[in-house]
Amino acid sequence: MKTKNLNIRRMTKSMHVYADLSVLIRVISVICVLFILNSCGKIYTPEQESYIKKIEDFRAQKNVEMKNDPSSPFNLKGKVEFHNLNYFDPDPDFVFNSKLTVFDEKDTVIVYGTKGEARKTVRYGYLTINHKGKELKINVYEGSSKTGMAYHSIWFTDLTTNKESYGVGRYINFELDNDPNYIYEVDFNLAYNPYCAYSPNFSCAIPTKEDFIPVEIRAGEKKFHD
Repeated sequence: MKTKNLNIRRMTKSMHVYADLSVLIRVISVICVLFILNSCGKIYTPEQESYIKKIEDFRAQKNVEMKNDPSSPFNLKGKVEFHNLNYFDPDPDFVFNSKLTVFDEKDTVIVYGTKGEARKTVRYGYLTINHKGKELKINVYEGSSKTGMAYHSIWFTDLTTNKESYGVGRYINFELDNDPNYIYEVDFNLAYNPYCAYSPNFSCAIPTKEDFIPVEIRAGEKKFHD
């Protein structure tokens, strides 16, 4: 009888050990899955890795300039508390190439600043890009600086606007080339916030309804203020 009871105790103990081991295995499995999901990311080529490093270096340098430059929006019209600018992770998939289609008739359009003032600008042309099977039209505008020099730019809103990115919209600088067959690079990792995103002392042009891009542009600068 004693031997039988001893065997029962041993079996019961073994069952508890196996049960504990089973629980431990399940816990480890969950941890491993979570680790894989969290660490799983895109695999980039050496060229893409070099590009990402270039974008990261550019952003680090911009932080220094925005913090210290007397003409930056943090210093020019009253001191604004600075912290590093917020960005989406650099993503080579948000770099596109496109030929510029120049409008035969370049309409002068009225856009409004964030303080309500009307501004005249010229709708100069557009680029066409393909993102995940969607063909998207990106307008290019021509403006004039205070010194009378013409400049060109892209401004847009998208499905991240007023959520992760600035509620007014974002800008991309655009340098015009005289070659009509020139292929432009449109890099949304370089999309940035206008000065009014940091300080109410500035006014900036508000993108029009025609400048809405109906996808999430998860690239470039995010909101500065929560």
